Amino acid sequence: MATSKSPWWKSAVIYQIYPRSFQDSNGDGIGDLQGITSRLDYLADLGIDAIWLSPVYRSPQDDNGYDISDYCDIDPMFGTLADMDTLIGEARKRNIRIIMDLVLNHSSDEHPWFLEAKKSRDNPFHDYYVWRDGNEDVPPNDMKACFGGSAWTWVPDVQQYYFHQFSVKQPDLNWDNPKVREEIYKIINFWIERGVGGFRLDVIDQIAKEPDLKITNNGPMLHAYIREMNRHTFGGTDLVTVGEAWGANVDNAKIYSDPSGREFSMVFQFEHIGLDQIHGKEKWDLKPLDWMELKKVLSKWQTGLHGCGWNSLFWNNHDLPRIVSRWGDDGKYREESAKMFATLLHGMQGTPYIYQGEELGMTNAPYDISDYRDIETLHIYRDRLAEGYAEEDVMRSIHAKGRDNARTPMQWDSSENAGFTVGKPWLKVNPNYLQINAAEECNTADSVFAYYKALIALRKKYPIFAEGDYQLLMGDDPDVFAYKRTWKEQTLYVICNFHAKKLNEVIPEEYRKGTLLISNYAEQGSSLKPYEARIYLEQRN
Repeated sequence: MATSKSPWWKSAVIYQIYPRSFQDSNGDGIGDLQGITSRLDYLADLGIDAIWLSPVYRSPQDDNGYDISDYCDIDPMFGTLADMDTLIGEARKRNIRIIMDLVLNHSSDEHPWFLEAKKSRDNPFHDYYVWRDGNEDVPPNDMKACFGGSAWTWVPDVQQYYFHQFSVKQPDLNWDNPKVREEIYKIINFWIERGVGGFRLDVIDQIAKEPDLKITNNGPMLHAYIREMNRHTFGGTDLVTVGEAWGANVDNAKIYSDPSGREFSMVFQFEHIGLDQIHGKEKWDLKPLDWMELKKVLSKWQTGLHGCGWNSLFWNNHDLPRIVSRWGDDGKYREESAKMFATLLHGMQGTPYIYQGEELGMTNAPYDISDYRDIETLHIYRDRLAEGYAEEDVMRSIHAKGRDNARTPMQWDSSENAGFTVGKPWLKVNPNYLQINAAEECNTADSVFAYYKALIALRKKYPIFAEGDYQLLMGDDPDVFAYKRTWKEQTLYVICNFHAKKLNEVIPEEYRKGTLLISNYAEQGSSLKPYEARIYLEQRN
């Protein structure tokens, strides 16, 4: 059992699965729970400790499951509650915990609560959502939804607007209503009783919104609501909890992840993720990655939360393009750059997250617009063309940042549809599955998969990965990302060449005194090959 001093998740590695794209077991072209269960041995071999499942609840699938119509049942496309119980049980046999993805900021407009809420203002469920009076042609204000259009939708039956930060089919829940909070706690406890290992809480920093003031995240009641939720549900347990907080900074991340355990284990913050978009504009407005700023931002979070909070470490997830394509080299140096990114991240303090296929070095997939399924992508294509953007520029942005880059089916082998399904896949398989697939990599000693497996084993063997402090090295170097971790009598040196060029005589001898724990090349002194990465361990007597 985990102790308050050393929770299990501090030395754990968590693997995210996007269920509809992981493994199909029944030939309908959509991944499902039985498919995930059939691949547990693969994940156990990799060495991960927990699986974070993107939503598998009943849903109309307007936003691929992030629009929930029943929080306590499984959508038939994924299976049944019995299938979920089997997955939890089979994962537990392999010492793997299941983390559920909870969407508590909004529900589906097909949820029974909303179906009742829109009938009349006197309906007891009406106040479960955020409503404002107005004129049919004049919304309460000019707030825009993240997926395009107004954040307000008119309902003639009640002569009011409801608020939705995302799709029109995702009405925001009213957390100011204590009955809503009580219902949410029942949902969380339902899953705790079924044996889950924790929760990822979607856009949790937006639950205390004040739309009249145009405040969506970090509202004044945010931490009070989170602490109340903690007390009534997962507080005092060994469950891992991670809140998605796009508006987080170091100061409020300390509050979210305070070791006292009053809120969450950790949060997902995204400061590093926005470094390749033009400041003040949308993610589709591209600019080259500010490499020196990346060093600064990651280092700030490492030092800022040490001893007073906890970092979540990630490059990829279901909403983000593949890092090897985004900031690495998905051509000549695909394997080397994939391993470098893994080294850089897994050497830091925090809990690393691996997104499905990341351990294989899977890449972005530059499709035609007709091949995409993501609601956000289709909306931005439509909206930007209407605004006068050139189609070539719109597609360039989609190829770089579209969410379907991460959602292409898992590449298991070189058979038809990459072994994902015997039917027609819901989303086109990346054509490079013939070269990049798990069957090939699991049988190759120096594959990206083998490298991730080795990194995970190192984190389990050496407590310094979880406990050590952090110091940036060579901070002014325009090519090398180097840092050291210190704990008791040990020091780790992590050295990465972030570029596709050889760097001659750049590593000081001091950093190379210890034992070489891992590298993506055969070691060659003080020079670094393209995208080379190394970790050394120095033991002081």
